[in-house]
Amino acid sequence: MRSRLLVPVLLSTLLLACGGGGGGGSGGGSPGSGSSSSSSSSSSSSSGGSSGSSSSSSSSGGSTDSYPAAGNPDGNCSVPTEAAAESVASPTTVIGNGTPASCTSAAVVAAIAKGGIITFNCGANPLTITLSQTAKIVNNTGPKIVIDGGGKITLSGGGARRILYMNTCDQNQVWTTSHCDNQDHPQLTVQNLTFINGKASSGSSDAEGSGGAIYAQGGRLKIVNSRFFSNSCDATGPDVGGAAVRAFQQYNGLPLYVTGSTFGGRSDLGNSCSNGGGLSAIGVSYHVRNSLFSYNSAVGNGANPARAGTPGGGSGGAIYTDGNTFSLNLCGTRISNNHANEGGGAIFFVSNDYTGSMSITDSTLSSNVSQRFETSGYPGIFVQGAGTPQIINSTLQ
Repeated sequence: MRSRLLVPVLLSTLLLACGGGGGGGSGGGSPGSGSSSSSSSSSSSSSGGSSGSSSSSSSSGGSTDSYPAAGNPDGNCSVPTEAAAESVASPTTVIGNGTPASCTSAAVVAAIAKGGIITFNCGANPLTITLSQTAKIVNNTGPKIVIDGGGKITLSGGGARRILYMNTCDQNQVWTTSHCDNQDHPQLTVQNLTFINGKASSGSSDAEGSGGAIYAQGGRLKIVNSRFFSNSCDATGPDVGGAAVRAFQQYNGLPLYVTGSTFGGRSDLGNSCSNGGGLSAIGVSYHVRNSLFSYNSAVGNGANPARAGTPGGGSGGAIYTDGNTFSLNLCGTRISNNHANEGGGAIFFVSNDYTGSMSITDSTLSSNVSQRFETSGYPGIFVQGAGTPQIINSTLQ
C-alpha cells in the first residue's frame, strides 16, 4: 500500500459524530437525454486510463453503444449466488413489440408498477428511453421484481427527475406488513441496465433529495451489470446523498450487492451529489464486486455536522456510508479519479458506535482527491469503525 501526503488527521475529528448521506450536483448533461432514441455506435474512446472501458456490448450479442462498459475489466472476484443476475427466462412483462417506438416512458412506468420479471423488446440497437415520470415499485407486486435491460436499454431521467423509486414505508406504494422498516420484500434486482441523467431534488414529493437514479428504502435491492452516468441529487446538505443510488433499511441488515457495474467511468459521465457521488446509505451494508467508480464527486461543502456558515456535505466522492453496525466490502473493484470537497475522495465510512467494518480485497484505489481530510495511511478514505480496515492484496495511492 502506497501513501501520499495527507491532510493532518486532526481534521478528521470534524466528523466523529456525523450522520447523513449525499446530495446532487448539476449533473444532467446531454448524453442520453433524448426520448426513445436509438444508437448503434460500434466504438468508444475512453478519456482517462482509469475508466478501463471500450464500448459496451449487449448481452444478446453484437450491438454496442458509445459508453463505458459495465464493470471493472480487471475484477476477478468470485460472485456469491445471491449477488448474481436473476433468470428472466419467463418474463411477466415484455416492454415493446420489437420496435423502438413501442418502448415508451408510459410502458416502462406501467410495467414497473405491475412488478414481476420485466424485459425489453425494443429492436436490435441500443435505445434510450427518457421517462416523463419516475417509475415506482408497488410493494405488493413481488416478492421478486427483476428489471433486465438486456444490455441495450438506457433509462433516462432527462435531467429532471429520479428514475426509479422503491419505499416500503410509503403508503402510496402500498403497505404490506406492520413493520415496513424491516421486511423481506420487495426483492428488487436491476440488471443489464443503464441509468443516465437521473436527478433527485428536495422539492420532490417522494423521499428526500437523494438517490438521483435509484432510491431504495426497505426490502432488498441488488444491482448487476449496470451503468450509472451523469446522475445527480441535491448539491448541498449534510444529510443527502447518492447521485446514483441511495439506500435505507435493507431487510435484517443483509447486504446490498453491487456486481459488475460502472459508476461514471469517463470524465464527462461522472455522477455528482452533496455526498456520495456513486453510492450512499445510512445503516446499509454494501458488498461491491468487480465494479468501477471513476470521475464521481461529492460537491457539498461544510462536512457533517456542517461547519458554521456552510450548508454542509461534500464527503465520499464515490461511496458514502454512515450509521452504526454495517459493513462495506469491496472486491475486484477500481475506484479512481473521484473527488470530495471535504473528506474521503474515494470512500467516506463512519460507524457512529464504532461497530462497523470495512474490507478492501483485490482492488485498486488511486488518484481520489480528499480536499480537506482523510485518514492517515489510507489515501482517499476517511474511516471510523471497528479497528482498522482490512486491506488485502490491494493498492491504495
